[in-house]
Amino acid sequence: LQSVEEQGAQGDAEEEEAVDEQARPSALPKVFRFMRIALGGEEADGLAGGLPRTLRGMIPIRYVEPVFRPPSEAESLILPVTDGCSWNECTFCEMYTAPQKKFRARDESEVLESIRLTGERYGDQVRRIFLADGDATVLPTRRLLAILEAIRSHLPAVRRVSSYCLPRNLRKKSQQEIDELAAAGLSMVYVGAESGDDEVLAAVNKGETFETTREALDKLGAAGITRSVMILNGLGGKVHSRQHADNSARLANATQPEYLATLVVSFPMGEQRFRAGFPEWEPLSQHELFVETEQLLSALELKRTVFRSDHASNYLVLKGTLGADKARLLAQVRQAIEA
Repeated sequence: LQSVEEQGAQGDAEEEEAVDEQARPSALPKVFRFMRIALGGEEADGLAGGLPRTLRGMIPIRYVEPVFRPPSEAESLILPVTDGCSWNECTFCEMYTAPQKKFRARDESEVLESIRLTGERYGDQVRRIFLADGDATVLPTRRLLAILEAIRSHLPAVRRVSSYCLPRNLRKKSQQEIDELAAAGLSMVYVGAESGDDEVLAAVNKGETFETTREALDKLGAAGITRSVMILNGLGGKVHSRQHADNSARLANATQPEYLATLVVSFPMGEQRFRAGFPEWEPLSQHELFVETEQLLSALELKRTVFRSDHASNYLVLKGTLGADKARLLAQVRQAIEA
């Protein structure tokens, strides 16, 4: 599963207050719901897929379904620290629209106890952890640091901790705070930029701009946190296709993320919500999607970025490193266009 979507002491206090007022659960669960996970394949539904078979059995973590993760987190333990998405206004994204996925922060004691219990059972076997749900970085820095410290203490075999991140969630976090998160073990984040074009971002109610996304990516990069950036192919429709491609490339060029991926925008639950705010949008044909991808790749000037266009939504699988493989990738796309 993949998001199409997708962030000093005073700042920490303000974030804590916002989370407490809007999102704290009304009551702590008195017992954990132990979920039996089907390991090692799609049956895991993004919960704990790909964990070693020795973990077959009960995982002491409470999940609120559906649970989403990036494809590259298939071998990660999914650890919810929030439910839902704190923004949840993007008109193209329906991941967290179910009633049970209304945003709230998990109580800190519940999260820390989940980590402790998981450590007791599987502390020497879990190698990767993905902090769910839609934007774990909305939590105050103090709380995130406590979670990362607990992971270090109880799950000493963990080598990577990652999460989704909305750019907006880093605005109140200083560079020092982000540096502290990196030092504590937050090693990778997935940023759904979706587009680098302000007109497209406004039309889909992303709540971000080119500059806010650039600023967040620069903060993460300065801290040494690996950044995986997602762009939505076709998000601008026919009318904005060219500017969507050009400005998305401009964003990537300005920030030089370690990973860059493209997905094709899709609406499994229908287009009504999306079209309400973007009535002039018209979907791109397969040929037009290839043309937009070619325009994006042509404008990219990246030094060492792993590029992937291999999501289930993509019509053409592209894999390479930019800029070393730019000519080869462009040749593949142009062949598809001519075909």
